[in-house]
Amino acid sequence: MSEQTPQKAPGTGTDITLIGDEHVRVYRETNGETGYLWNGVPTLLFTSKGRKSGEMRTIPIIYTPVGDKYVIIASKGGSPTHPAWYLNISEDPNIEVQIKGDVFPATARTAGSPEREELWAEAVKAWPNYDVYQSRTERKIPVVVIERK
Repeated sequence: MSEQTPQKAPGTGTDITLIGDEHVRVYRETNGETGYLWNGVPTLLFTSKGRKSGEMRTIPIIYTPVGDKYVIIASKGGSPTHPAWYLNISEDPNIEVQIKGDVFPATARTAGSPEREELWAEAVKAWPNYDVYQSRTERKIPVVVIERK
């Protein structure tokens, strides 16, 4: 979610800009009443341990539910490098997830073929810009599967 795109607050006609730490704060305070939908797609919060700092880091990110799993895409808007959160979960896959008011421990893993391609297609249905992001970079954008513990 690298774009600074306004989101409409539920029940209002007011656009509010939610990104980064502000998105996390508002999402937590309202149990996702504000912040769950971002540009019409669902978001979750996930917290992982920083691989260098050891500090817990929380980010909001678009997700796609697929069966009993949650799929997130490490696109970083098509940047040539992976997002820091992806490097963090590559070292420690144990995370905490919040979807609306539901907070739970989970494990994150990178999908391999052919699962990756199937999940990528599902994610692109929800957020077509993922294909645009992939066209901007030579790296194969990772598809991450989150599973409840």
